[in-house]
Amino acid sequence: MTTPAAKLIGRLESGRHPDLPESTSGTVRLDLREDGRTEHWHLTIADQQVRVDQRGDDADLVLRADRAVFDRIATGALHPAAALGRNDLTVHGDIRLFMMLRRLFPGPPNARHPREAADSTPARAGAANSGPAAGSQR
Repeated sequence: MTTPAAKLIGRLESGRHPDLPESTSGTVRLDLREDGRTEHWHLTIADQQVRVDQRGDDADLVLRADRAVFDRIATGALHPAAALGRNDLTVHGDIRLFMMLRRLFPGPPNARHPREAADSTPARAGAANSGPAAGSQR
């Protein structure tokens, strides 16, 4: 069975990632723990591209968590910073790279861009004709 984390890792290597700044470069190792063993994934990031290898080499940034935590991050159910704050995820190395890396993870399920949400919200009744706030003094 393919887990959400495995699907996300597979998608990382597919093409350019315009959400990453062009200046972002470095190496990341993801350590996924499950059933007493650790699976290592090594990401090399440069020029908005990500190369993925399954190896445990040293990296500029190392993220460690249980596979279930990575699965929740991969589906957008858990934000990486929230996992870090709860000690569900540990980070060792270049925290700036972590801040950039989170751009590769999906947002929450059913999330919409703020502009889409604003465009779909009906205008408040009378908002266009509203004058000074009630009770304001002149």
